[in-house]
Parts: sequence; structure tokens; C-alpha cells
Amino acid sequence: MRVLVTGGAGFIGSHTCDRLVELGHEVVVLDALTAPVHRDGRPDYVTPGVELWVGDVRNRELLANLLRRVDAVVHLAAYQDYLPDFARFTDVNVTSTALIYEIAVAEKLDLARIVVASSQSAMGEGLYRCPEHGEQTPDIRTEDVLRAGRWDLTCPVCDGSMEMLRTPERVSNPQNPYGMSKHAEETVAINLGKRYGVPTVALRYSIVQGPRQSVYNAYSGACRIFNLHYLLGGAPTLYEDGKAIRDYVNIHDVVDANVLVLEDERAIGRVFNVGGGTPYTTQEFAEVVRRQYGSDRPAVVSGEYRFGDTRHICSDIDALKQLGWAPTRSPADSVAEYAAWLRDMPGLDDVLAAADARMRELGVIRKAGA
Repeated sequence: MRVLVTGGAGFIGSHTCDRLVELGHEVVVLDALTAPVHRDGRPDYVTPGVELWVGDVRNRELLANLLRRVDAVVHLAAYQDYLPDFARFTDVNVTSTALIYEIAVAEKLDLARIVVASSQSAMGEGLYRCPEHGEQTPDIRTEDVLRAGRWDLTCPVCDGSMEMLRTPERVSNPQNPYGMSKHAEETVAINLGKRYGVPTVALRYSIVQGPRQSVYNAYSGACRIFNLHYLLGGAPTLYEDGKAIRDYVNIHDVVDANVLVLEDERAIGRVFNVGGGTPYTTQEFAEVVRRQYGSDRPAVVSGEYRFGDTRHICSDIDALKQLGWAPTRSPADSVAEYAAWLRDMPGLDDVLAAADARMRELGVIRKAGA
């Protein structure tokens, strides 16, 4: 099969290309190679043997020329990082996806599959249960609540405490610009795919970890941030109280999922969570990284928060497991592989300071009680 991988020079994209080539597929890559992810242009880990086109996935002529030549698409190109670039999230993530379908329908292309990368952030604060009022999908935490240091969500009916549940795909409640764009993207893909007979799957990745995740993003990537702190002899900052919950999934498990749904007919027309299956607090995850480096410096709770962060989220991955997929690597595996990838990388000394300054400049990092 001949597969177009948009964003194929990026973190998830390059690993996906590696696997597709290993499996004997021909791979065409479209990637804009833009900063901050590709600050230095083409990375040295671009998969040998792929046909690389440097360009914008919103370029209709270029995209159409590539789509005419392939049998399937893995659409990973996206703008991310959670910063307040509201219009750009929608422009890149939603427009590019709609354009793929517009071209496919207009030119009657016979595509065997389109796999679209969505995100856990499409589920927002996820699913909870109130002992008195049952299941709840909480709303956005307001600035007043965060400034007062009230981190945990309460029942919107009675204001009582709630139990966090693993969140299944039926929950869609995005609450930051990136999540909104990803939910819109998967909606466009799944619904246009059904209407026009284009076999489509959307995958909601949890926090993906492993080598090649760019060190230059300002916001995203706990694995990146914590590794850099310990590699450089420091200790990371934990926002809120360090007890926010996430689930972390290894890059190789994500690639397993990408390849599975590219070929499995049972996946068509569906949205699947791709997660690690085990909830970790950020403090627990920081300890995994600290042990990797043998540091005696625990992470620091600063009393600050990042405006727009989700409090807790852990994906229910049962649907994809029913197709035979399961995560097999641990966060410790991801951290070890990322640490090895960072070990000899030059020019890291100023990366963390630059990212912190950028978030403060944009008002993303704020102080409780201020």
C-alpha cells in the first residue's frame, strides 16, 4: 500500500513512517518543517526511503497532487501546544482535514483508509461520578476558582466531591482551543467519511511519550520538561498541587494503534482512545523521571497553575482493546528511551527558560492567590 503521512517528520509521524516502511509499505511524507518543533529544519531521523515533500497541508494543489498518488492517509499534521493562538488551531487542524475530504470527494479518489489524529483533550475534564447525582461531565474551571487554589472539580449540581472515572469515547467536552480544534477535526473526518463512503478512523491519543518529541515546544510534554530539568541538574516545577492525573502512552504503542486501524475493517467510522491505561499524578510521574536520573531532588510544587489545564483525565481504552490492541510499554520505558535520545543533544541549556518566559509572556502561567 502507498500511504501519505502528513506530519511524517514529526514525533508520532516519523515513528509511524518507520513502522510502515518496515512493513513494506511505500510512504509519502508531507511536512511543513516549521518551528518550534523543527527549529533547525529537516531532522536527521526522517525515515530513510520515504518520499518527503516540504509544504503546508492546507496547500490545495500540493495536497491534491499527493492524494492522487496514494491508497491511504495517516493525517498527523497539526498545530498544538495549547497557547492562546485560537484561530491558528482551527485553521491548521480543521481546515486541513476538511480539505483532504474535499479533494477526495471532488476527484472521486478511491482511498482505502484515512486515519486522523485526534486528542484526549477532546474530552475536556472527562467523566466523573457524584454519589448523589450520578455521572457528570464537568465544565471549565474558572479563573476565580483557580486563583483561589481550588483545584479539584465538584459536582455541578450539589457542589460535593466526585469520583474521577476513566473517560470513554462517548464523552466529547473540549475546553481549550487545541481540544476544540481536535474535536472539530474528528467530527469533520468521521461524518464526511460516513457521508461520502471514505473509510475513516479517528484516534484520541493520550499523552504520548518517547524519543523525538521536540524539546522546543513551550507548553506540551511532561516527559520532555521533567527530563530536561533532571538532565540539566535541576528539578521540575509541578503546577497546582502536583496531584493532577493523566495517563501516559508510549510512542511505540501509539504506532501499533495507527497500523492496526489502518488495516482493520472493524475500526471504520469510529473514534478510539489510545492511552496508557494507568492513571498517574504528575508528582508520581516526576518520580519516575527522577529515578531515571538518580537525582535526590524531588519536583517542586510552586503554587502556580497553567490557565487552561485539565485537572484530571484518564482515557478508557476498552474499545480499542477489543480490536486486539493493548499498551505494552510503561512510562519508565518511555522515560528511559527519551533520556537516551536527549543524552548527547547540544544546545539544551536555555530551552526551559525560554519556554517558561514564553508562557509567562502570554499569561499561561499564573499564581494562585495573586
